[in-house]
Amino acid sequence: MQFVKLNELCEFEKGSTGLAKAEPGDYPLVTTGAERKSASTYQFDVKAVCIPLVSSTGHGHASLKNVHYQEGKFALGSILVALTSKDAHKLDIQFLHLYLSQLKDQVLVPLMSGAANVSLSVKKIKNIEIPLPSIERQREIVERFKSIVIEEDELKSELTHQQTLLKKLRQQILQDAIEGKLTADWRAQNPDVEPASELLKRIAAEKAQRVKDKKIKAQKPLLPITDEEKPFELPLEWEWCRTNDACSYIVDCPHSTPKFQHSGKYCIDTTCINMAGNILVSKIRKVSREIFEERNSRLEPIPGDIVYSREGVVGQAVIIPEGWEICLGQRVMLFRPFFEISSCFFRHVVTSKFFLDEMFSLHRGAGAKHVNMKDLRESWVPMPPLEEQKIIVTKVEKLFTRCDQLETQISQNQTHAEQLMRAVLKEAFGHNSAAEPLATPKATAHA
Repeated sequence: MQFVKLNELCEFEKGSTGLAKAEPGDYPLVTTGAERKSASTYQFDVKAVCIPLVSSTGHGHASLKNVHYQEGKFALGSILVALTSKDAHKLDIQFLHLYLSQLKDQVLVPLMSGAANVSLSVKKIKNIEIPLPSIERQREIVERFKSIVIEEDELKSELTHQQTLLKKLRQQILQDAIEGKLTADWRAQNPDVEPASELLKRIAAEKAQRVKDKKIKAQKPLLPITDEEKPFELPLEWEWCRTNDACSYIVDCPHSTPKFQHSGKYCIDTTCINMAGNILVSKIRKVSREIFEERNSRLEPIPGDIVYSREGVVGQAVIIPEGWEICLGQRVMLFRPFFEISSCFFRHVVTSKFFLDEMFSLHRGAGAKHVNMKDLRESWVPMPPLEEQKIIVTKVEKLFTRCDQLETQISQNQTHAEQLMRAVLKEAFGHNSAAEPLATPKATAHA
């Protein structure tokens, strides 16, 4: 396949519309962004490839997010250049757009230069050599690519739909768990299990003793939950309680921003937790021992405690593993369930849609969503007997494992879709054969 310089194939004209001063109107205005603006006048009435001449990110980093195709009457921003075909029987401008947009990181970005304001010169673009099959083959490639794009969009839409359904499935599993539906058969086979009311009595007695021994401060009694307030009916052996009734401690993080460093003690904030409830080791922040001890002066987190994100992506929660020593970073708080309550079960409750909906219904203010510590202490928790908590955790983990397997399959399907697109590009810009390697783009970097 022959390679031809763009200077031989295209006319080049820089945009004349200042983006800041453009008067809105009836004509599309092509800018560096993905979306078109509008202008009251037009500069072109032709099919064109529009290339930004400045980096999309700037500040010393070379990148191009968009290479545009535009036809008809349109205006062009002054920091872009339009390429039009000198001979439509030799170069299909949509073929050129396909080539430059799909291979911009290999063809255009390496030609950008500049220490702070990274830019791309028109002269360098003119010296780019592109593979040039026959005009019939160019048009065939364009139409085939359009067809593939439609199929890929449909596939991505379906995969997104599957991920949405999977997310809803996880939440339904949690809802069935906290309503006692997952363990209905187990309860029928184990009718003599101690009811949750006895568990809550022991917790209340232990708390009273700790107050008497001055190990914890006395707390203001909370109003009982009325029948009208209860969101749904629980099994007979279960009880409604408040998070404060089920935890020995519920504490907020210090509101100061700690100074992070490359080594030291672990400090967990919202960036360290993923939606699966795992600590992201690669993102763990670290602080000095002095800051660690200062932040833990109120309460030192221990294994089994639950770190909960109450700002940002609200509702992420992780149980501190054995052998970990941490302090709380920003936008998180800590639940310490009583020793007779399963931390895993409690985590399922506070990450359930029921709990989040309850928290968001109490959200105050117009800023970013967050949950109030007072609301967190007073919120409702469905409490099963301890033995049933353990059974619920086992069943949820088994069902979530299956969800993980389905999610892996969805991710693999997405990877296959991306591989298909790369294969199409390889065939399109290779030597007319999918079996042959993709032709290496040629460019000269002379200024």
